[in-house]
Amino acid sequence: MSELQTFKFETKKKNLFLRVATGHFVTGNSHTNYYIDVVAQKSRLSEARAVADELCSYYYADTVVDTILCLDGTEVIGACFAESLSAANIVNMNAHKSIYVVTPELIGGNQIIFRDNIVPMIKDKNVMILAVSVASGKTASSAVEAVQYYGGRVSGISSIFSTAKECAGFPVRSVFDPNDLENYRIYPSHECPLCKSGRKIDALINSHGFSKL
Repeated sequence: MSELQTFKFETKKKNLFLRVATGHFVTGNSHTNYYIDVVAQKSRLSEARAVADELCSYYYADTVVDTILCLDGTEVIGACFAESLSAANIVNMNAHKSIYVVTPELIGGNQIIFRDNIVPMIKDKNVMILAVSVASGKTASSAVEAVQYYGGRVSGISSIFSTAKECAGFPVRSVFDPNDLENYRIYPSHECPLCKSGRKIDALINSHGFSKL
């Protein structure tokens, strides 16, 4: 199977990259002209640590974090994020703390639950929600609802890429946003101008990767 041609944009920081492909792509509920490739950032330790350090810069001085809730397979980044937040070599709200890193269980589609042995890591804890991206905000909103339902407090929402500045009443902090991409567009599936112009779909995309058509 042939692969999409991706382009890597380097930043001024070591191991912090933005990989994208241009075309006509379909997510679960929208169409877009960019595919944001975050597989290496979720899987490669050096890149995961670079993402985590960048996100940490938003929070280390004034945000308490007891638990990081990892969505979309971001566990490696979450572990690095916890390490950065709890580092003892900087003045921060979480120095010397042991931070939980947990993943949600999904049932019935997108409903998030936590088993009884995980609930103590959420209840009465300050929970940071970590996602690959925040666009429609449905997944992040579900995470916020779950944390609050189980008695936790949301410390913030973090992601690698985000088109939203806030979600469910909480600010979204991301490493990259549409300002990093020329002419980035995302459309509701029934209003996609690429479809209306007859442009064929290049691939189906989600947080796991792409399936080329």
